[in-house]
Amino acid sequence: MNEDILSVIEYKMPTFSKGQKRIASLICESYDKAAFMTASCLGRQAGVSESTVVRFAMELGYEGYPQMQKAMQEMVLNRLTSVQRMGVTTDRIGTQDVVSTVLHADAEKLRQTGETVDRAVFQKAVQDIISAKNIYILGVRSASSLASFFGYYLQYMFDSVHLITSGSAGEVLEQLINIKPGDAVIAFSFPRYSSSTVEGVAYCRSVGATVIGITNSMVSPLAEYCDRVLVAKSDMVSIVDSLVAPLSLVNALIVALSAGREEVLRANFDRLEAIWQSHHIYEKKDEYL
Repeated sequence: MNEDILSVIEYKMPTFSKGQKRIASLICESYDKAAFMTASCLGRQAGVSESTVVRFAMELGYEGYPQMQKAMQEMVLNRLTSVQRMGVTTDRIGTQDVVSTVLHADAEKLRQTGETVDRAVFQKAVQDIISAKNIYILGVRSASSLASFFGYYLQYMFDSVHLITSGSAGEVLEQLINIKPGDAVIAFSFPRYSSSTVEGVAYCRSVGATVIGITNSMVSPLAEYCDRVLVAKSDMVSIVDSLVAPLSLVNALIVALSAGREEVLRANFDRLEAIWQSHHIYEKKDEYL
């Protein structure tokens, strides 16, 4: 199901029973809280049984409540303002230990990403990057950290790497003006999705470049314009976007690319080591022994 759950509820509202209408009204009025309630909790809040909540989810076209809850949470990630995110996080964490809660959530996103990433698509993306004439890496706002990290390592492997982290759509498009067929762009976007990134990849696709998207869902706005989509699960933690799983996926791409560019890397690092030593780029460990 690719439609926003609120749109589905609005469309089906006239067909609901009284109990289902109470559930629907609760979700529409307080979706930021409802998305993180259990089926029994949502039922209590709406004044219906847990089984009614489960049947309501199935009436909307989901296999069960967990699938509906996942859809609500994905919608929440994109709709909430920063202030609302803070409120949701407070409700979710409550009096629990913050460190344990956040680390556990990050570990779960890593597990889900490991199960989600299509290995065949991953390998095709690696080959697309290796064979590209020019490589563009696009990520703005919080995703700029992923783009910068990826670009830092790709510059050691390839001669023509262009990093784009400007925020406005105009600046993004200006830096993509020379992209053409045979080039590849790797774009990062997670909720709340940046419109400038989506506009940028739409332009790249229109001129025939290969677009590789790294995002949180196959139905994200970015995915529509991508030749390859690598799904990495993300989450919101207060005002912070948890990008642990996307960063781990970037690490995997770097490792795979370095294997494909081993000879180039060895030659480059041989030269770089001499430069680093002569210019004292790194501290020497034996100075502290």
